[in-house]
Amino acid sequence: MKTLFELSLTYWWVTLIILFFIVINVLGIVHIGEQQVGVVIKRFARKSLPPGELIALHGEAGYQADTLPPGLHFGFWIWQYQVQRVSMVVVPQGELALIVARTGAAIPPERILGRVVPCDHFQDARAFLTNGGEKGRQLGVITAGSYRINPALFTALVTRNCHEHGISPESLRLLHVEPDRVGIVTTLDGLPIEQGEMAGPIVPGHNNFQDAQTFLNAGGSRGLQEQILLSGQWNINPWFARIEQVEMIEIPIGHVGVVISYVGKVHEDVSGPDFKHGDLVEVGHKGVWVKPLLPGKHPINTHIMRVELVPTTNIVLNWANRTEAHHFDEKLNSITVRSRDGFAFNLDVSQIIHIGANEAPKVISRAGSVQNLIDHALQPIVGNYFRNSAQSYTVLDFLSARTERQNEAAQHIAAALREYDVEAIDTLIGDITPPESLMKTQTDRKLAEEQRKTYEIQEAAEKQRQQLVRQTSLADIQHEMVKSEQGVQIAQLQASASVKKSEGEAASTRLRASGDADAIRATGQAKAEAHSAGINAVGQDTYALMQLFQIIAEKNLRVVPDVLVNGGGSSSNSGLIEALMAMVARNSSFREVTPPSV
Repeated sequence: MKTLFELSLTYWWVTLIILFFIVINVLGIVHIGEQQVGVVIKRFARKSLPPGELIALHGEAGYQADTLPPGLHFGFWIWQYQVQRVSMVVVPQGELALIVARTGAAIPPERILGRVVPCDHFQDARAFLTNGGEKGRQLGVITAGSYRINPALFTALVTRNCHEHGISPESLRLLHVEPDRVGIVTTLDGLPIEQGEMAGPIVPGHNNFQDAQTFLNAGGSRGLQEQILLSGQWNINPWFARIEQVEMIEIPIGHVGVVISYVGKVHEDVSGPDFKHGDLVEVGHKGVWVKPLLPGKHPINTHIMRVELVPTTNIVLNWANRTEAHHFDEKLNSITVRSRDGFAFNLDVSQIIHIGANEAPKVISRAGSVQNLIDHALQPIVGNYFRNSAQSYTVLDFLSARTERQNEAAQHIAAALREYDVEAIDTLIGDITPPESLMKTQTDRKLAEEQRKTYEIQEAAEKQRQQLVRQTSLADIQHEMVKSEQGVQIAQLQASASVKKSEGEAASTRLRASGDADAIRATGQAKAEAHSAGINAVGQDTYALMQLFQIIAEKNLRVVPDVLVNGGGSSSNSGLIEALMAMVARNSSFREVTPPSV
């Protein structure tokens, strides 16, 4: 159980707390924290709010215009006042907050947003109401920071509560226009655009649509705006303006951009009296600008202006079954012409043109575009020239004298294009497609002519060959004649030599015959003496047989065959042989006994 002391201590604490609340209520003390706002509600008062009013400015019962800042406040008795502590409105970095006023003056019918009045960024409700602030959506916005706003009068839309009011979080973020892009502005409040115009004119002083009230005060119009936003971050009320980002206009190298503006200052022609086929205006005026855009990137409002690219390099156009990369000649075809001799044939033509940078605005003012210039000027000029000129020549004239026809065409077309401020660089005739029947006739004729020339050449060659043969024959005959003459001379010389030789041989023969006769005579005499001695020695028959065998031996004659067959018959040959052999044997034995005397 609690002691008496503990009970006494508890009693005193309760008593102090009760006294504290009594003192606070008696004195009406209210404490507001650092991040809070005190909203005061007066329970009763002598005056009541007028009908339609929500905020009390003169002590009427109800929500009070003035809020309580952080700290202690006295006199707010509990029986008369109710103080609500609410958090401050915090807008993060990179975002903005929209404001809706619950009460105030009515917005005029020609506007849709409440005008901006001095009220310390909606923190001074009394100033807002006394300065004529209007109920509903406000033109003014609050940017990053903390604000003590009376929620009884204002609703601040931030990213955490924007869905409740049909606003996307992305629309509350600062508008960031990317580099190389431009923001095309369409305002949702302001005066109507003037009749005949498509965009609101540029008005000064509104800091790129961030100060909406200044824009309206300067007479800004609702709708598409002529002015654009460049790259950067912008605090723009999404209830006041919508921003569409588009790419900058890029003019490539070798081109210029001719600006055709549909809005701007009053049209004033500056083309001069010599240019009678269009109008040119200064930059910022409505019409074709006299100064073209040079290569690079340019911030152009493409909703109210058109930029026509004009090549400043040479443009090749083909009247043929091919097209260049620029595709300006995509619709051009071979030119069909009819010659003086009634033949229809096709011509392929190439035209090279050049448009100067300073002449480009004139070309666009007159033709509207480079494609229109080609379709409505170049095509009829080139096509009709060749159709007309072809009637003065035959097909063979184009085939055989293409250079002359090309030079004539170049001069005529160059003069015609100067009227359009276009320079004609050159005109070239490509393929010529004559009728097939004519070409067959010409081909046959050409073949016959070539054959005739071939025959003539062959005939000439044959004549030359015959001449060569004749000359060769003559040369051969001459050679034979010379040879014969030389042969006669040689024969004469040989005959003379033979005579001389014969005379010499005759003399030699006579001398040799004389010597030989003596030698033969001596030899014969010696042989006769030898034969006589042999006969005397062995006898005539034996000596004759010896001479026979000597001759057989000297001549190496074969008397006895390799195989001797002796049949033992009475053959005369065998008998002769046996007789000869017997005689030889006898003579041999006799010679050994009695040698012959010398």
